[in-house]
Amino acid sequence: MENVGRNTIAMVLAGGKGERLGPLTLRRPKPSISFGGKYKIIDFVLSNLFNSGIKRVYILTQYRAYSLNKHIRESWGKWTGLGEFFVAISPETRSESEEWFKGTADAILQYLRFVEHSDADYVAVFGGDHIYRMDVGQMVEDHRRNRADMTLAALEVTVEEAKRFGVFAVDDDFRVTAFAEKPQEPKRIPDRETCFASMGNYIFNTRKLIEVLQEGKKKHPDLDFGKHIIPMMLEQGDRVFAYNFNDNQIPGMRPEERGYWMDVGTIDSYYEANMDLIKVSPRLNLYNYKWPILTNQGNLPPAKTIFDEETRRGVNIDSYVCAGCITSGGTVRHSIIGPRSKINSYATVEDSILFENVTIGRHAKIRKAIIDKNVVVLDGSIIGYDHDEDRRRGYTVTESGIVVVSTPMVGEVR
Repeated sequence: MENVGRNTIAMVLAGGKGERLGPLTLRRPKPSISFGGKYKIIDFVLSNLFNSGIKRVYILTQYRAYSLNKHIRESWGKWTGLGEFFVAISPETRSESEEWFKGTADAILQYLRFVEHSDADYVAVFGGDHIYRMDVGQMVEDHRRNRADMTLAALEVTVEEAKRFGVFAVDDDFRVTAFAEKPQEPKRIPDRETCFASMGNYIFNTRKLIEVLQEGKKKHPDLDFGKHIIPMMLEQGDRVFAYNFNDNQIPGMRPEERGYWMDVGTIDSYYEANMDLIKVSPRLNLYNYKWPILTNQGNLPPAKTIFDEETRRGVNIDSYVCAGCITSGGTVRHSIIGPRSKINSYATVEDSILFENVTIGRHAKIRKAIIDKNVVVLDGSIIGYDHDEDRRRGYTVTESGIVVVSTPMVGEVR
């Protein structure tokens, strides 16, 4: 395999609002949302690139980018020692309402100078808002072997699932012959009962990317890879191939992890993906030290539990509990507790996700909830037991009964 790190640069699209994840995205973009307690969603794509040897990475941020830029600067710049290679760049604008990137390809086009001035043979254009592990080098090698102009990362999904995605039609060699967004009758992979769905991750030959973006901007001000670039390249006969993500293997991967990829684009899918982490055998194994997910570790003390009395006992059961947390005479069960959080005496937290620096007051009862960063839940508060009451208090409640709490101080003494 060629030296992927030397021959490839990456452009990570991290500007999305993630509107279906509201209210978690009122103050931050989707890639900046916590996942698994200590991580941010963007850490997964950046870890994949870093572990694959690709260390020249430009992260294109946009919507409410401050927290994301700060995270990248403090972790990916400082922790890796490669600050000049993990660069978060945001478009200059005079107002929050001004339109910036008009499409996924337009985002790359606005910063094409970084591509033009590189000596890379290949450009990896990846999304910053999905949860998965991937050796990008294997995809680059597949691209090189096929002498492709563009290679599309593809999920192998059922026909029914494919109706929610952009779908590739391919020939026997996985060369793409057509592309359709959310088709009612998706094209199957030859000799299989499955379809290829787009993951939104692409490998381009550098010269070809520059050429198609400059050509595309003449016709489409809202230049987008799915809507414009892929159809344009197919129409002009470019060599476009699909790369089957199921074929990707990383060191230490277990069989049940093959093909794991989560969009976490809704509150329900986000909640379920987090809850899967605390199963006995999760589909995503964060304890695989051969392909670590990297993040800002923070200078925090270990988590601890205190009090062991009959009437109050600090316990964490079937849970992820991050550094700096104190379970002080309360009970945590089947939950994810973010860094620096505190659960006070006689409180119970069940089936819930707490972001960073959450305080749960005495005698509070929390069930099937997502509590945002820095929220203080007052003594005696009850959340997740009466959804009408939850809504009256201004919390968001999904159809499946997940309660999202994002106001700084919530509940009341009972």
